Amino acid sequence: MPTQIRRMQMGDIDEWARMRACLWSSLDFDGHKADVTDQLGKDHHRAYLALADDGRAQGFAEMSIREYANGCTATPVAFLEGIWVEPEARRSGTGGALLSHISAVLRDEGYAELCSDAEIDNTASHQAHAAWGFAETKRVVYFRKPL
Repeated sequence: MPTQIRRMQMGDIDEWARMRACLWSSLDFDGHKADVTDQLGKDHHRAYLALADDGRAQGFAEMSIREYANGCTATPVAFLEGIWVEPEARRSGTGGALLSHISAVLRDEGYAELCSDAEIDNTASHQAHAAWGFAETKRVVYFRKPL
């Protein structure tokens, strides 16, 4: 379990980008680094870092404030954009600790719910969300038609 959870800071950009690249392969390290540099300090997009006793990063979570999200009852809505834990720290409570910290911050700010999503075939994420107290609200299949 992490000993500290805190909001990401300027000095965390490289570690944040590295972990993001492990979670989302759509961008390379430099692409993620550009994204997080742009996001740092913006209140509508936040990232949190879980640290071990020795100061090593164990995982991170990103959330944003959205105007709307499917299955949510309030607007604006706090939305968990992503969460990732180092493989050796999984099933240690790190993900739950990140979510507990974020939930406490959001409750203090007056938010009533935290929403999230996962790919339809990502059953590991579905199970993790259920363990963290999320309830599935609906399933959606997106379509695209090139013009």
